[in-house]
Amino acid sequence: MTTPAAALAAAAAADEKLGNDTVVLAMGDALGVVDAFVVTSGRSVRQVRTLVEEVERRVKDRDGRSPLSVEGLRDATWVLMDYGDFVVHVFVEELRAFYDLEHLWTSAPRVRWREQAAG
Repeated sequence: MTTPAAALAAAAAADEKLGNDTVVLAMGDALGVVDAFVVTSGRSVRQVRTLVEEVERRVKDRDGRSPLSVEGLRDATWVLMDYGDFVVHVFVEELRAFYDLEHLWTSAPRVRWREQAAG
């Protein structure tokens, strides 16, 4: 299973804007609809919006792609950015802990995105 390079760029963008515990889950075998989930969180609504803006900018600069849809930006407590082959979830920390997507999708392997993004 190959993780889309744009998903790695999204993870790196979130990490550089101090997204908390940014992870990439390989979802192809577990879900079959998308190849990867990028999951990160911010300490506040303001930081969530900053993370979303930076991810969108970085993916656009890298691949010329914009999200097919963005949900949740109005209250910015959980923003979902759908790129088709991957999805970015940006939470405020409390909501991330509540929904715990990493535990829900525990069968999905974690991608060592830092090594892949650097290479």
